[in-house]
Amino acid sequence: MEQWFNVGKIVNTHGIQGEVRVISSTDFAEQRFAIGQHLHLFLQKNQSPVKLIIKSHRKHKNFDLLSFEGYNNINDVEHWKNALLKISDEQLEDLPEGEYYFHEIIGCTVLDENSQPIGVVKEILTPGANDVWVVKSEEGKEYLIPYIDDVVVEISIEKKEILINPIEGLLDI
Repeated sequence: MEQWFNVGKIVNTHGIQGEVRVISSTDFAEQRFAIGQHLHLFLQKNQSPVKLIIKSHRKHKNFDLLSFEGYNNINDVEHWKNALLKISDEQLEDLPEGEYYFHEIIGCTVLDENSQPIGVVKEILTPGANDVWVVKSEEGKEYLIPYIDDVVVEISIEKKEILINPIEGLLDI
């Protein structure tokens, strides 16, 4: 079964030439939104995706502005507001060693240096210098774990486990 991964959300139109305003959810916007790339438009949950080919891409403020081949008018894209842009698992590129896609980290069990479970990664925040993993324990406590070498010791995607060395105060709530 084909898996789909979000790369952006259409939040509005831009101008009258069929351009849409997208909030990107990919670390690879320059590659992902390059002219000629294929994206799939998901309008509603039960509807088949629409395959799109990128005609143009530019940045404007905090948005990516995209236009697509065959959609040259605001009337063609007006109903796309709140639709998701996705890629298939076949379009994922291999990452350098030590780098991971969010979907590989989310759902992993985080263990301390004694292999005791702390919780499961539920979300990844990207506030700036490094990512921060939101880890939820069985008791419902949430911990914010920075993805830095001093804390993250080992990641095993195969086992869905992450071993950390919690610095002082990291697990205090």
